[in-house]
Amino acid sequence: MNKTNWQHHVDPALQQALPDIWLAVGLPGHSGFTKTDQEKDLDRQYGPGNWRFGFYVRGRIVSKMEAIREYEESYRTYLRANPHLVRFLTTHFGNVYDYAVENVYNDNYHQPDTPANHYQDISVRQVISELVDDEQWPDITETPTEEVDLLDLYTGQTERVPRARGFRGRYLLQIREADTPGFFLNPAVVPVHDPALVTPHPTMHDWFSTQGCQHLSVEAFWQFSKVLEVRYNKFLELGGRRETPPGV
Repeated sequence: MNKTNWQHHVDPALQQALPDIWLAVGLPGHSGFTKTDQEKDLDRQYGPGNWRFGFYVRGRIVSKMEAIREYEESYRTYLRANPHLVRFLTTHFGNVYDYAVENVYNDNYHQPDTPANHYQDISVRQVISELVDDEQWPDITETPTEEVDLLDLYTGQTERVPRARGFRGRYLLQIREADTPGFFLNPAVVPVHDPALVTPHPTMHDWFSTQGCQHLSVEAFWQFSKVLEVRYNKFLELGGRRETPPGV
């Protein structure tokens, strides 16, 4: 028995306990449209069900859905603090999307089958929908549940899509890169709502590190807090690769 194989020479009860221990092995970083390839690589390295993404939030590693509440709350705080921006949105636009017009049909943050994750458009729709029911925002009113023709300011094409609740305009807004009309709501531009969530990595740099609020943004929070967790038995199987585990 030695440091490389001890797990194979201990009591069966100890061996059986190893898969129940999750170990944070590093930060996977931004995936974007490489999401599917990244997940396939992790499945090959560790096996399906033996890895997951956790999020470091206020000193704890929590689930994605717990972390996404902080993401959405940042949009809520930002929009509520900028009523002129809310009125601009609801007066002139009928819906918002991220990388594809089809994003308007999905308001679920759990997106296992999408080519890339899209959260900012969902957060914006959710916050505006809440304002419809808030008596402190009397000018954000109920709108019919219907499909309408909206002019996409990014492509110049007219799209037949659902009107988002509280939006009464005639345009469709893409929220993505700096060349999109909705860049002002990009998650790199919107500040994270709580300074306790800001935990920048000293060497990790990506597109969000040089745009908007940079390391103070919602996007920076999301990427810097995301960690790869692996079942301990699978980590031990890496042997000599434990110091540089795959996926980080």
